[in-house]
Amino acid sequence: MSSNPKINSIIDEANRLFLLGKFQEAISYYDKILEENPNHLGCLNNKGYALSKLKDYDSALQCYDTALKLDSNDLPVLVNRISSLRKKGNLMEALSNCDSILESNPNYNIALYHKERILLSMKKFGESIVCCNKILKDYPNNGDVLFDKSCNLVMLSKLDEALDSLENSISQGIQYKTKAKKSKFFEKLNDNQRFQNLIL
Repeated sequence: MSSNPKINSIIDEANRLFLLGKFQEAISYYDKILEENPNHLGCLNNKGYALSKLKDYDSALQCYDTALKLDSNDLPVLVNRISSLRKKGNLMEALSNCDSILESNPNYNIALYHKERILLSMKKFGESIVCCNKILKDYPNNGDVLFDKSCNLVMLSKLDEALDSLENSISQGIQYKTKAKKSKFFEKLNDNQRFQNLIL
C-alpha cells in the first residue's frame, strides 16, 4: 500500500461523501484512484459497498471479485460480497460463502449474522435460530439478531418464546416496534394481546 498523500486525501474525500450518503459522488472519487491504481483493495471494496447501497449488486460483485483476485482471504470484502449476493437473491451462493468463512472462523459474528438472515429467507427457521443463539452468546443485547430470532420462532409457532425475544429486541430500541408492525412474519399475531401490547 502506498502512503501517497494525494491518494489519501482523495480517499478521505470519497469516504466523507460515502458517510453523507452521497454514494454516486463517492464512487467518482474511488474511480479516480482506481484509474491510477486499479489494484487498490480498499477502494475496490468501498466502491463495491457504495454500489450495493445504490442497489447495483452486479457492479458491486464485480468490484468484490476484482478485489478477491488480489487477496482471496480479505474478510471485509468476502462479507460485503455475501451481503450483495443475499440482497440480489443468490441465497445458495451467499450461504456457501458464509460457510467457507465460518469453516476457518467459526465464531465470526458478521458471517453468522448474514447466515442467520439467509436461512430465515430460505425458511430454514431452526437452523437460523442456531446461528442467532451463537451470536447472542457474545452479544445478548443485539436487537437485530433478537428480532430475527423472534421471526424464526413465530414461523415455528413457538409464540411465547417469539414474544420474549421480540420484547427483548424492543427493549434495545424503539425501531423494532415499527419493524414488527410492518413485518409479514408477525401477521398471524394480529389477534394476540401480548403482541399488540408490545407494539403499542
